[in-house]
Amino acid sequence: MPTINESDLEWTEYDRGDARFRRKQLSEAADATDLGCSLYELPAGERSWPYHYHTGNEEALFVLDGEGTLRCEDGPVPLETGDFTAFPASGAGGHRIVNDGDEPLRYLLFSTMNEPDVTVYPEMGKIGVYAGSPPGGRDERSVHGYYRLEDEVEYWDEDA
Repeated sequence: MPTINESDLEWTEYDRGDARFRRKQLSEAADATDLGCSLYELPAGERSWPYHYHTGNEEALFVLDGEGTLRCEDGPVPLETGDFTAFPASGAGGHRIVNDGDEPLRYLLFSTMNEPDVTVYPEMGKIGVYAGSPPGGRDERSVHGYYRLEDEVEYWDEDA
């Protein structure tokens, strides 16, 4: 059971589209298998992962320092130091973190590490499919991909 200190870990930087943040995967460094936990830091004016929810994994957020906004199914919710919230594995758990404050926003994001999982990105019209290793997992996946929701196909081919 390794004990790690976050100050010994390097940040991974993310800067794609309208998402810009940095992350330290604490659970991976501690060899956790069934529980995910990452430390995030959002600079002022930035956003985390695009709005999404998981169908197979529950997540939870704990704000360590700073202020921001949680975008969720019921609308925006202010966040401040000490706030905790859980996101169920369903559309009701849709979320995105926004730092609309003046200082960096630091928080822990926890997750069950179940697979398979489907992550739904309603605003992007996409889903992510993961089997063999959950989102955030480090093992090789047997199935992994992102697909447009509108690309529905029939079970049986018309020509068969």
